[in-house]
Amino acid sequence: MQSQPFDKLTKYFKKKPSIDEVVREPTAGGIVFRRTKASKLQILLIQDAKDRWTIPKGHIEEGETAQETALREIGEEAGITESEAICWLGKIHFRYRRMNTLVLMTTQIYLVKALGDTDAIKKEEWMNGIKWFEFNEALDKIEYEDIGKLMLVAKKRIRHAGL
Repeated sequence: MQSQPFDKLTKYFKKKPSIDEVVREPTAGGIVFRRTKASKLQILLIQDAKDRWTIPKGHIEEGETAQETALREIGEEAGITESEAICWLGKIHFRYRRMNTLVLMTTQIYLVKALGDTDAIKKEEWMNGIKWFEFNEALDKIEYEDIGKLMLVAKKRIRHAGL
């Protein structure tokens, strides 16, 4: 007869199903910014279903450029339909497991200036939140370190361009 602690260890070390497939998923998104009336820099973040703060992003559809995807996703996920892509900031890589599939995700990130009524943001149903944050608070909130690094690049670009 096995002891209870051994049963727990066996359960802990149970093997996951082997990887049968590797899938590449190209995505794009944007670090969306605006200036307040007091000229403070703010960054738009969305809160996903797992309460992680991140940027609007999504899958590149057939026939679409990465920049077009970023602007479309910002419109769909945040309700910002008036925006301008300022520049490409870089790309980040994620990998995660979906059952027996290894997903390799590459996300192209653009610096995007929100135009028009930037207070009229609206989240999609699957999101837990959406909010404009002052730059430093956004940097503290962002879940992914690679996106945080690109936010710092974005801040430099904004400053140098006088935006």
